[in-house]
Amino acid sequence: MGLGALMVSALLVPFQPVRAGNISDIRLPAGFRLSIYATVPGARSLAFGQSTGTVVVGSMRAEVYALIDKDKDRRGERVVQLLTDGQVPNGVAVHQGLLYVAERTRITRYPAVTLYAEAGRELANGEVIFDQLPDKRHHGWRYIDFGPDGKLYVAVGSPCNICATRGIEGTIIRMDPDGSNVEVFASGIRHSVGFDFHPQTGVLHFTDNNTDRMGDDIPPGELNAAQQAGMHFGFPYYAGGSVRHKNWARNQPALAFSFPELEFQAHTAPLGVEFYTGAQFPEEYKNDAFVAQHGSWNRSSPVGYRVMRIKFDESGEVIGKEVFADGWLVNGEAWGRPVDILQLPDGSLLLSDDYQGVVYRISYDAG
Repeated sequence: MGLGALMVSALLVPFQPVRAGNISDIRLPAGFRLSIYATVPGARSLAFGQSTGTVVVGSMRAEVYALIDKDKDRRGERVVQLLTDGQVPNGVAVHQGLLYVAERTRITRYPAVTLYAEAGRELANGEVIFDQLPDKRHHGWRYIDFGPDGKLYVAVGSPCNICATRGIEGTIIRMDPDGSNVEVFASGIRHSVGFDFHPQTGVLHFTDNNTDRMGDDIPPGELNAAQQAGMHFGFPYYAGGSVRHKNWARNQPALAFSFPELEFQAHTAPLGVEFYTGAQFPEEYKNDAFVAQHGSWNRSSPVGYRVMRIKFDESGEVIGKEVFADGWLVNGEAWGRPVDILQLPDGSLLLSDDYQGVVYRISYDAG
């Protein structure tokens, strides 16, 4: 379908709250404000479309969306369907004007993403650059981003709760923008659905969702640091952190492995990671990271459903964590599930919520 294809109507769906007044329930530090940026069914991964400010949103359904803020009022007044027939197109990234979409088994890149978005048309002329991703439904949604080395990084989940992996399962791979020179960058990962690179050190920091059905409080979720290629992060020999699963307690990895730099409460499901480099937030937030916690599905009492702030020192080492935004969980009932975080050029943050089907904007005003 080319530029002459049938026009796809922009989706202008009003936000429908689960509970009256729920937005006011979100707790943030003084001076911060949360608002609705756009309504996007099943909103997942976020990517910025460069100069025009178009935001691309992946989903675990079949659609990829574009959010257009043409009048620069910090609200995506037009929501356009860029793809309607994807195979779990969760992963999206924009590099040098080209849109990369990661589906279950393949990665496709498309030209002129902003032109298609502004014209309200579906993408065309996609080029499959890699089609060797495992065709497994379990943990079969991908997260992608470009690193400071100009390579495309792709998280490939382990297709199980805990098991021996094969090939590139349970890894983060990287490749050139055209899909060539594919290599495993990190392994021993159960299921990462979010990562970012420290703005000063360039180190890859990624979340990992760890083994289920071991109890309410074990094993912990993880934030890991991959300082170099070839590191192994313990799965399945370690179910999460330093916790062993009974079925793997006697097995030892054949190579050295690394423990997480930071542990999260079990079953909080840490997903998206975004380092803050903007100028809108107070200076103390510079080079800290935000992590979206999607929340638990197999715990007696739900936990998560919030955004954490991870504090880093000047050398790029983690020195602590704290809750930055919460309130999506009220009296044991969740009305929202944070997924991914994206910094806009003005220094505000976008936050996707696949349960509510919205993208929020978090801004700061000292006044």
